[in-house]
Amino acid sequence: MTTYTARPADLVGLPGGMFLMGSDDQRYPDDAESPPRRVRVAPFRMATRAVSNAEFAAFVAETGHVTTAERAGWSFVWGGLLPADATATVAAVPWWCQMRDASWLHPEGPKSIVDERADHPVVHVSWLDADAYCTWAGVRLPGEVEWEFAARGGLEQCRYPWGDEARPDGEHRMNVFQGRFPGRDTAEDGYAGTAPVDAFPPNGFGLYNMTGNVWEWCANWFGGRRRGERATRGGSYLCHESHCWRCRTSARGANAPDRTAGTVGFRVAAAR
Repeated sequence: MTTYTARPADLVGLPGGMFLMGSDDQRYPDDAESPPRRVRVAPFRMATRAVSNAEFAAFVAETGHVTTAERAGWSFVWGGLLPADATATVAAVPWWCQMRDASWLHPEGPKSIVDERADHPVVHVSWLDADAYCTWAGVRLPGEVEWEFAARGGLEQCRYPWGDEARPDGEHRMNVFQGRFPGRDTAEDGYAGTAPVDAFPPNGFGLYNMTGNVWEWCANWFGGRRRGERATRGGSYLCHESHCWRCRTSARGANAPDRTAGTVGFRVAAAR
């Protein structure tokens, strides 16, 4: 099983410069994705992959870090990955279950383990956990401007890291939900739940899974600090046009810094 080290030496250098950020594709006004605007980003480095379970395990082994989900004793898990008798759903979004003892080590609860997912992205990590990892590794979380610049891979105003079509020539290029949401994911792209951090071809900057697979924490606040949420980017394996068309380079998400779920991980960055 391949492992990866998320140290600055393993990050790829990106040139920065001016680019058109945002999109008129916006379907959710509260996301403040629109209008497109020219912004400048300084040169920086970005990890080619999201932080894997193997990398996070090394951090925990060296530091003894206990994650937010472990301290809380539960985390959000998509019901489609759980047995039929799983309960404790969230009324507003019934496909989510507040699963007791779900954590990065036990993604679907105490009967699940990550031993065979060493190369999958770590999930059930809060912004606080991601920030602690970055401090240990000598890196940082990317800002939203950096993240979107990196996700676009040098393309201008394309919906996805490879172009405007979600499935060019019928080829799956990211891990998202297939089928009628929120029922069973047919896994036509090869995965139900997370995929390896280097699944699917990289974008023009050599970065993998910038859309789909897992949401990625960013450094900045979403809508200002008073709102109390940190920005997330990229969408996840649960994204589907019928309910969450956010697996695009310009799409935005947000979550409280101490919120955890089986769809949220992170990628690291550093100064050039």
